[in-house]
Amino acid sequence: MKRYVIIGGDAAGMSAAMELVRNRDKEDTMITTIEKGAIYSYAQCGLPYVIEGAIEHEDHLIARDVETFRSRYGIDARTNSEVTSIDCEKKFVYVQSENKQETIDYDTLLIATGASPIVPDIPGKDLKGTHTLKTIPDLQNLQKDLPDVSHITIVGGGYIGLELTEALVTQGYDICLIQRNDQLAPGIDDQLVEHLHDEARLHNVDLRLSEQIEAVQGTTRVHAVKTDQSEISTDLVIFATGIEPNTAFLSDCSVTRSKEGAIYVDEYLQTSVPDIYAAGDCALQYHRLKEEADYAPLGTHANKQGRIAGMNMSERLPLRRYEGMTGTSIFRFFNLDVAMTGLSEEEATALGHDVGTVHYTGSHIAGYFEEKKPIHLNLVYDRTSDQFLGAQIIGKGADKRIDVAATALYSKLTCEDIENLDLAYAPPYNGVWDPIQQALRRRER
Repeated sequence: MKRYVIIGGDAAGMSAAMELVRNRDKEDTMITTIEKGAIYSYAQCGLPYVIEGAIEHEDHLIARDVETFRSRYGIDARTNSEVTSIDCEKKFVYVQSENKQETIDYDTLLIATGASPIVPDIPGKDLKGTHTLKTIPDLQNLQKDLPDVSHITIVGGGYIGLELTEALVTQGYDICLIQRNDQLAPGIDDQLVEHLHDEARLHNVDLRLSEQIEAVQGTTRVHAVKTDQSEISTDLVIFATGIEPNTAFLSDCSVTRSKEGAIYVDEYLQTSVPDIYAAGDCALQYHRLKEEADYAPLGTHANKQGRIAGMNMSERLPLRRYEGMTGTSIFRFFNLDVAMTGLSEEEATALGHDVGTVHYTGSHIAGYFEEKKPIHLNLVYDRTSDQFLGAQIIGKGADKRIDVAATALYSKLTCEDIENLDLAYAPPYNGVWDPIQQALRRRER
């Protein structure tokens, strides 16, 4: 009997499990999945949009419930079960579940434990009215609190903080957004980020840049936050200050991890320990432009890595390689689409490129349409080789253009190659030259 154990019941873990189901010998295979929570296979990225009202109920985010995995696919799907440690030599997984300890043995193991929110270690961080948003139970706890509040403080100006800001402003809440850096969405180049700041202020967000929270104040419940510059009266605090890999339980196992705790994997998603794979937000991903392991915890990577890990765990030949990522991401912030892929100017310089940049503002459709909207682009390239290196795009239609840029990066196209692409044109969709092509025609050579 071939025994597969998967730790983690969401994107990476269940993508792998379904590949094992498709490729297994039913009579000679046992698949066990171990999930710390009670809910399997749900779309974490959709949580802010439930708050916004664009998604009617959080149940709509669940792709398959745990009973489906059990009854239809024959998976021994455990819930409310936490792996406390692994014995890599004996191939044992130690599990704590509902006052019961259990040892599960494996032949092949996948670690797909994801990541958890980081909460600053400050006074008052555990008061009633403080929240994070990573799971459906987090969402449910937050929703219970919302009817009784009017002012909300969001700590952190990354993607989750910005998505939450939009969702809560849309629902009529007064929002204070505290960001310890001097800009929102760190990683966006200086030439573009002011569009984000202006959009926040346009929607009456109390934007506090270069300000750091020092304490949450209250007796049993939040009534204010103290920063290094001010005291802000508030009814509720949401921490959106980043995430960290869920790998602390590996302290007794020799799986190689980064200093932040993410697991190193090879191109086949295998770890440094034989018969142990890793995928998703707990693992590193190969960056095609940096040519090294990087940490970019996104659902797209988790699903791809999980699927490939499952294929390789099933020992289906030839083994499938994870070809890496280019760091593509996108989010909406009120009326702006904000997207990026590849290297920023700073990253490209640090890697030794002869960096050229193009800053360009065009129209998302033909310029003679009344409803045209501006689209702002920062494109990065190597002046010596003409190699295209990265894009940051803000404005209507950024989704279409960032996918062109990501495809170009994956395929290692030069700027001239991109100029020559046969991209779709009709006046309601584009100009005769796409904004990316228009921008690159203005590059220094």
